[in-house]
Amino acid sequence: MGNEGSIEKYIFKGKEYFCSLELVMDMIGGRWKTIVLFHLKDGVMRSGELQRSLHGIANKMFTQTVRELEQTGLVERIVYPTVPPKVEYKLTPMGESVMPVIESLSNWGKHISVNYNNAQHKNNDI
Repeated sequence: MGNEGSIEKYIFKGKEYFCSLELVMDMIGGRWKTIVLFHLKDGVMRSGELQRSLHGIANKMFTQTVRELEQTGLVERIVYPTVPPKVEYKLTPMGESVMPVIESLSNWGKHISVNYNNAQHKNNDI
């Protein structure tokens, strides 16, 4: 009861949030961010390799997504001074810290897919 009338604020990189979930969704929400993070869970990936692993993403959206993840501190972009430039991406420690949540969401997706398909199969047998 001691919180009546008080509003909690969460500040991250100068931006103010009034709900911790709002902060998290700003960091990892959207169509591609969690998928990029999930693909980086096993280690460093070259830019082209990472983009090819994301079926259906446009080049502009890929660039925007990895830049946003880099700005929030979840992904590190490594540029090698070669011709042509070699660019790699990897999770930062903060990016690694969100992986249990993303893996849990992935497992939940597998679970509901199996249950839905099993239910559909049973309904078709009737």
